[in-house]
Amino acid sequence: MDDDGVEITDVNDDDFLEQKVQVRNQDMSSVAVVVGEFVSQYGWALLLTTALVYLIIQQLSKRRSSLWDSRQPPPSQRDAVLVARNQEAMEAARRKMQEELDAKAVLFREKQKQQEEERRRQKIEVWENMQQGKSSKGHKLSETTTTEEASASTTVLKPKTDKRPLRSADYNPLSGDGGGACSWRPGRRGPSAGG
Repeated sequence: MDDDGVEITDVNDDDFLEQKVQVRNQDMSSVAVVVGEFVSQYGWALLLTTALVYLIIQQLSKRRSSLWDSRQPPPSQRDAVLVARNQEAMEAARRKMQEELDAKAVLFREKQKQQEEERRRQKIEVWENMQQGKSSKGHKLSETTTTEEASASTTVLKPKTDKRPLRSADYNPLSGDGGGACSWRPGRRGPSAGG
């Protein structure tokens, strides 16, 4: 012992490892012994039971698939039936769409006829009004001319004056025979003489 009251003892590492290994081996060895004894006593029975269960599962899956196949027609017949149903559905949809389009076309033609009839009626009305001496709005032309004369008497009309000079009848601007003062000459070529 030291002065401090602490006692130091030397521990052997081999003894410590030996104790750990023994503990591990004891736990595993008991399980291994139990499993080993079970397999040695019932091994053949366990193997035969596993094989029988596997074969039974295989037979059941074959029966199940054969029952499933017997309920449904063969793939070729199933495909033919499916294609026929799809074609019938498409034909029905096409017929329905064509009927809707035909109905819309009939309505459009009726609307066009009504519009054409309305235009024709308006033209006839305008023609009748013109024959009776009325304007296209239904007023008599004599009434409109009197109102125009009354408004013209109150306002002074200015004659339009043409500010363009008068030209002779044989004047042609494209011919170039317009006279000396109005002739066109191309400009000089070359750089400008700027400073």
